[in-house]
Amino acid sequence: MTALEKKVLNRTLRAARVRAKVTGTTERPRLTVTISNKHVSAQVIDDSKQHTVVAATTIGTKQTGSLAEQAEFVGSEIGKKALKAKVTTVVFDRNGRQYAKRLAALADAARKEGLVF
Repeated sequence: MTALEKKVLNRTLRAARVRAKVTGTTERPRLTVTISNKHVSAQVIDDSKQHTVVAATTIGTKQTGSLAEQAEFVGSEIGKKALKAKVTTVVFDRNGRQYAKRLAALADAARKEGLVF
C-alpha cells in the first residue's frame, strides 16, 4: 500500500465513522462539505427524506482566488440559500477532513450568514 493509498483510506474511514453518528433530520439537516483540488461544494441534506435541500458549489462559476477564498464564497452562498429555504440550524459534517483553513473559512462564512451549528 502506497502512502497516498493509505492517506485516502484513512480519510474514508474517518468520514464513515463520522457519518455513522451524524445524521440530518427535517428540523436539523446535515451540512456536508466536499473540497477537491480545484473546487469546493456544500450541500444541506435531509437524511430522513434522502433529499438535498440546498446546494452551492464553485463549479461553473467565475470564482477565482485561493481555495480558502472559494470556500468562503460557498459558505456565504449556502448560508443565504439555507435561510431562504427556512433552514436555520444544521449538523456539520466535515466529511473526514480536519477542521482547519478551508473548512473553517466555509463554516465561518455560513455562520455569518445566520446558520447555527
